Amino acid sequence: MQPFLDRLDHPVYVVTVAADGERAGCLVTFASPCSIKPARFMVWLSTLNRTYRVARSAEQLAVHLLGRDQHGLAELFGGETGDRVDKFARTAWTPGPGGVPVLDDTLAWFAGRVEGHVDTGDHIGFLLSPVAGEAQERTEREPLCLSDVVDVTAGHPVS
Repeated sequence: MQPFLDRLDHPVYVVTVAADGERAGCLVTFASPCSIKPARFMVWLSTLNRTYRVARSAEQLAVHLLGRDQHGLAELFGGETGDRVDKFARTAWTPGPGGVPVLDDTLAWFAGRVEGHVDTGDHIGFLLSPVAGEAQERTEREPLCLSDVVDVTAGHPVS
């Protein structure tokens, strides 16, 4: 399967969450739309990640599409762990629906209500129903993709 996976170059996302008085966020490489009607999106969070621990009790998550010019944001959310660093003190954001952190100046974002969880092994899928979101007008900014972040060393162990 690895030769197949090595050919994929899909967008990466930053997922943020607020629950029980905590905020968390991480870079996500496993995410996909999974239903048209009703609209649904699935994000998979590593069970080793602090974002997963906070998200387990969250009602909503926010999913952000980064531009290629936002590699630094990907490094912050992918290369640092919220166990040691307050990522939100290092970037601009505003509270979104339900208090979920919404990062400023991303290509697009949406907040989604957590409809359920799926255990897929070392990652847990969070099934989201969009409740709000915004997208920049079409620009020449391209999405940040998997090949753009191969140099980011994960801030927590990779399972």
